[in-house]
Order: sequence, then structure tokens, then C-alpha cells
Amino acid sequence: MLESIPQRIELKDKFVERYKIIFGADYDEFIKYSSSYIRKSVRVNTLKISVSELKKRLSANWDLEQVPWCKEGFWIKYRDEKRFDIGNTPEHQLGYIYVQDAASMIPAVVLAPKPGEVVLDMCAAPGSKTTQLAQYMKNKGVLVANDIKGDRLKALGINIQRCGVSNTVVTQQQGNYYRNLEFDRVLVDAPCSGTGTIRRSLKVLKMWGPHLVRKMSGIQRQLIEAGFLALKPGGNMVYSTCTQEPEENEAVVSHLLRRHQSAKLEDIKLNIKRREPILEFENLNINPKVKKCLRIAPQDNDTEGFFVAKITKNSKIKT
Repeated sequence: MLESIPQRIELKDKFVERYKIIFGADYDEFIKYSSSYIRKSVRVNTLKISVSELKKRLSANWDLEQVPWCKEGFWIKYRDEKRFDIGNTPEHQLGYIYVQDAASMIPAVVLAPKPGEVVLDMCAAPGSKTTQLAQYMKNKGVLVANDIKGDRLKALGINIQRCGVSNTVVTQQQGNYYRNLEFDRVLVDAPCSGTGTIRRSLKVLKMWGPHLVRKMSGIQRQLIEAGFLALKPGGNMVYSTCTQEPEENEAVVSHLLRRHQSAKLEDIKLNIKRREPILEFENLNINPKVKKCLRIAPQDNDTEGFFVAKITKNSKIKT
């Protein structure tokens, strides 16, 4: 059952106009979910504990519901119905679990790095996806966790240490720094306008504006291209955001496809409710191939809104 956020949500006129176009008949449902508290969810850190053992530890006081698209993910609820911060549990402090929205688990699941590979997490802080990638790699190989903002690296380092990650190198570089290297896999979880996360932070609505969307889109185009150029031939990249803006999602992926013939979109097969990617919006030039991307709204699975694209670098075509 949805629990509405008591604070009054103020929507800018341009936001209402734009999002009625994006969601059409589903606009009211989008606002309803964006105005409600989000379900708490955690990811079991299998570098330190098995899923079965973690469930045993929490079973006395917590109800756990499996996240369909992530076998280590669970929605979690305290049984006595009182407010309880999961971050204060011994399991969190010991690094057995990571508090992470269920939709945020998708990019690492889709990228699916393997032990022994060389992987780049281009926008890594504060570390939810970095630690998830590391557990899929079983702490083998090399994981470069990069972020441009030095003040965010502190949280990244703390989370890496808490989760027992030992195969990671933390760097502070512009994304273009890596464009001439060759990684097996690259994750570009790009900074964005965040309109899929309103229910987690109402500040998103205050900060939102057409200028912000255009600014973020420009940054994202640079990041997705840098990430793609950092891939070795035959390598895989995931581009993801937590915004619902077509200019930051489908249009950014289309930009990459126009620039690089060797970029190939892959199907994303997950047990998840999704909606069709947006192919027409304002004057955007969107490639119909983005139909293969994953777009979810908060109301689809009672999570954050997310956008995910999986891209392969074709080894037979020069970039």
C-alpha cells in the first residue's frame, strides 16, 4: 500500500506541461507514485555472506520480498511496523547488505561483469553499483571506480571498504581520460536531472528546469562517447540514468549511434514491467533502434524510475 509523503509537492508549470506529454494518460499515476514513500530495499553482498545466511540472520524481525530481476535484491520491512533505519543494523555496518533501490540494481545486473575482467565504473560514487560489480566479479580482475568530484570519493572509499571489495582502484578523472584504454566492460551511470527519484528527494522538483535538462544532456553525451571509446572491440557498455527525460535518455543513446557505426544496441531481458522507449518528443532526433532500451517509471514496479541501455562495440567496424 502506498504511503503518501506528507509534505506538499509543488510542481512547476513547465514540469506539468512536459510530463503530461511524456506520460499521457499515465501522468496522474506518475505523480501519485512520485508523491509516495519508496519501498526500502537491500542488496545482499555475497563477498561477505550468502543470500541464504543473510535471510536467516534477518528472518526474526524482518520480512524480505525477492526483487524479481536481481537474485541478491530484496524489499525489506520491519515487522513491528515502527520506523526502523536499516542502516543502523549490524548487517549493514558489517557490509553484509547495501541499502539500494531495487531499480538501481538493474545496470550492474545487465552489465554482468565476470571474474578476471577489466571493468570501468565511470561515475562510481557513492558506490552502490561499484560494490555490486565487484561482487559479481568475485573480487577478481580489476575494477576502476572513477568519479570527477573529490568530495564524493570519501563515501565511495568507505563503502568499498565496508563491503570488503579488494579488486578496485579509485580514481578522480574526467571521463575522457579513459577513452583510449581498452576495458572489457564499462558502466556509465550518468549524472542526470533525477526525475525518476522524486519520491526519494523532493529537491529534484526544485532543481528541475529545461536548462538543467539541456545541461545534463550535454554532459551525458560526452560521457557515453568516452565510455564507448574506452571499450575494447567486442566489449559491452551499459548507459543508465534515474531520470524520465527523453533528452537525457533516448536522445543520448541516439547521439552515440549516429557518431559510431560500431555501436550496437542489445536486447535487455529481465523479469520486470517496462514501458516503450520514447521515439518522438519535441524536436529530438531519436533512432528507432532505442526500442531495445529499458525504460521504467516509478509506478511500473513501485521503484525509482530508470533508463538502461546495453551497447556492444562491434569488433568488425572501426570506431
